[in-house]
Amino acid sequence: MNGPRSADSAHHGSHPQDGVPVTHDRTTQPVRHPSIDPDAHASTDTASAAGDEPTQRIPRALMSALDTPPTPVDNSPGGDPRDGRSGSAAVSVWTTAQASPAAQRKNTYVPESTAHPAKMLPEVVRHAVAHYTRPGELVLDPMCGIGTTLVEAVRLGRRAVGVEYEPHWVGVAKANLKLAREQGFDHEARVFHGDARQLVTLLPSEYVGQAALVVTSPPYGPSTHGQVAVAPGAGVQKYHHLYGNTLDRGNLANIGHHRLLAGFTRILAALRTFLRPGGHIAITIRPWREHAELIDLPSQILACGRTAGLIPVERNVALLARAAETDLVARGSFFQRDFIRKQREAGLPLHLIAHEDVLVFRTALRKTATAAAASATSRPRLRGPADAGAQPPVHPHGGVRAGRRAA
Repeated sequence: MNGPRSADSAHHGSHPQDGVPVTHDRTTQPVRHPSIDPDAHASTDTASAAGDEPTQRIPRALMSALDTPPTPVDNSPGGDPRDGRSGSAAVSVWTTAQASPAAQRKNTYVPESTAHPAKMLPEVVRHAVAHYTRPGELVLDPMCGIGTTLVEAVRLGRRAVGVEYEPHWVGVAKANLKLAREQGFDHEARVFHGDARQLVTLLPSEYVGQAALVVTSPPYGPSTHGQVAVAPGAGVQKYHHLYGNTLDRGNLANIGHHRLLAGFTRILAALRTFLRPGGHIAITIRPWREHAELIDLPSQILACGRTAGLIPVERNVALLARAAETDLVARGSFFQRDFIRKQREAGLPLHLIAHEDVLVFRTALRKTATAAAASATSRPRLRGPADAGAQPPVHPHGGVRAGRRAA
């Protein structure tokens, strides 16, 4: 198992040590299905905006597309020699939970951070940043929550920029970055308030083609963490386990599953504008169960990335359990343990979640004239105050802004 490496020795060209990319520099043709294709979905999205549709399964045809032989994209011959290898994406295990989540955040995040319903483990971000970037390079998170990606990037000597939907978490993210500066990590970092689906109109043009790495995570549907309290006579009470206003249908965390995939595909496509050639996107994701049925979100997000024109290179495991000498020590939350207990009492032999999937994509190693022209025409305009005051534009299909799952 591979633990996080030191920031100074890591760089974006060294990832074969943890998981050699073995896929071709190719991707499948987009699958034009409303569940993941924003353009194909346009005709139906307006009707569904008035009242969100119930959660739907992803069609089997979409899952079958994952097995379709890849087709060439815009890389020309003479690129990275590793592109000639064939096989499935590489896998490595990241030991990212040797310390508890609270210990990982101790003294580096403001107390208000605790209230976020689903926070990304800092060690997951640290491993990705140390592994795929060099000091001074730019790290981006389009749904940054409390700013975990930005904070850990800055603490490893990188520059950072993020976008967050909910104004409260924008303020918390800025407070966490301020704390990092007060502790001596004074690297460039900015947070913008707005809809991640409108990324190209939110971020200034100075970020076009500059990011070496994106670290992010989509909302996990109902799979959030939260807090618990015991009240006399009232039993166990949940709190801080929901995203903002649950009636806000513009928030990706509050919409149907098929629309979540469509919105996240749009975000992934927009990220290509800001990533440099060969830049990486690391997405943390896990499946969840709905009415005892497994929702294989990692495979669905893999299809979304391919549809957005990204190249899958690795599918890794980030441990949520401590790796002991002979076994794994689970760090399940109260909610997870309570859920597993109830499911076992009902006869379902479920176990505590011990890991998250980390899907790693990259952009093409070089741009063709067509890709360069497309990037030039989609360059974002500078909007208002640099650190997130302006309101985002209205979503053309009825949505307003997008939220996120983890920070």
